[in-house]
Amino acid sequence: MLMKNFDKVVTLGEFIIKDQAAFPYATGELSALLSSLRLAAKVVNAQINKSGLVDDIIGSVGTENIQGEAQQKLDVYANNVFINALEARNLVCGIASEEEDSYVTFESDVNDNGKYIILIDPLDGSSNIDVNVSVGTIFSIYHRITPVGTKAELKDFLQSGKEQIAAGYIVYGSSTMLVYTVGNGVNGFTFDPTIGVFYLSHPNIQIPKDGKIYSVNEGNYPYFEDDIKNYLKHCKEENKEENRPYSARYIGSMVSDLHRNMLKGGLYLYPTTKKNPNGKLRLLYECNPMAMIMENAGGLANNGKERILELKPTELHQRCPFYAGSANMMDELEHFIDKSIS
Repeated sequence: MLMKNFDKVVTLGEFIIKDQAAFPYATGELSALLSSLRLAAKVVNAQINKSGLVDDIIGSVGTENIQGEAQQKLDVYANNVFINALEARNLVCGIASEEEDSYVTFESDVNDNGKYIILIDPLDGSSNIDVNVSVGTIFSIYHRITPVGTKAELKDFLQSGKEQIAAGYIVYGSSTMLVYTVGNGVNGFTFDPTIGVFYLSHPNIQIPKDGKIYSVNEGNYPYFEDDIKNYLKHCKEENKEENRPYSARYIGSMVSDLHRNMLKGGLYLYPTTKKNPNGKLRLLYECNPMAMIMENAGGLANNGKERILELKPTELHQRCPFYAGSANMMDELEHFIDKSIS
């Protein structure tokens, strides 16, 4: 296999070191956290690649998480891997996970001296694993607000998204990619399994301002509000001047859908429904980190009324509607939403 521009290849480790010199938040400690996430991603990736070969890593464990969703075996496995990897660095005072009822603190006094808290969705779209469809991990890093040397508290985790100092995701697909931002651009790294290294493959990702893809679970169409129904009709109407109809693409893994749309241009929608009047996606584990990434790539993200990163969380597993994507497509969607309000 020939790698492109082999003489100019930059590894994730090298990039992190270079990046911390260019951006004040990217301290050595933050770089160490990103390295922990990189290590955990490799471990989880190895297990995902075995799915279909080893019976004890696919399927449900027979329990539900706090949201009432069936937990897959790999959900639990990935959750434990990421928590253990982050605890070992002694830089994190607490972790909140989509798979945990409450936030997690550690017995070690050393961890109480940690300056950071992590919020994570260990395995987004895990129901797709049994059928060999892409899944992902989403993470978010904040400075704690309680005094260093004490146990983390709930208020450390209930910070608005604009307080994030880093956010990222890992997509486990035809290749494994880690994409992250520390607030000064978005960069993607592809994993080379032959030597176990992430290489910079997608520097300075910028989402096109225009797109031709919309991503939504149209099985929920009967339960959507009229403004969303009208927008979807608009997407399907033929209009050569506006390059419509758009293409519908929906995988059912937020990471995979947003990753594709960020590279190609498009809009991701997860609106409220009559069944889920507050939305379904988790503000802290999914919407905030993806909104930070999308904005740093030149896109937009909101809940139909407000910028996602401005929302003030009131509970760990709070849900909200979520729209994110190319700027011009977001403006187009907002026209339909504003029209319904007026």
